Amino acid sequence: MTRLFAGTQFDRPPECDRCGRLEEECECPPPEPEPPTYLAPHKQTARLAVEKRKRGKMVTVIRGLAAEDNDLSAMLTKLKTSCGAGGTLQEDSIEIQGRHLDRLRVELKAMGYHVKG
Repeated sequence: MTRLFAGTQFDRPPECDRCGRLEEECECPPPEPEPPTYLAPHKQTARLAVEKRKRGKMVTVIRGLAAEDNDLSAMLTKLKTSCGAGGTLQEDSIEIQGRHLDRLRVELKAMGYHVKG
């Protein structure tokens, strides 16, 4: 009787790529994750706008900053703290509750971003 995976890579036990021993016997340390690389702030432009939501709530929206070029979650935390307001991430935009154009403009310029709006 022939086995389904006989002679394929799935028939053999897995081996370590670095030392070549079986994974159960391997003592190699796990590889270090590469830190993400982000685009420099002075090469990006943040666009600010104030929008009206349900029930008359105002929201300040920051657009133009790509998620793969920035650490948007860390930026959101810093901006929420400086404004003393809540906020959220929506795809490639940051929303801060309330009207905070002036305060956000100052914070983003201090971080090194070009600001429009």
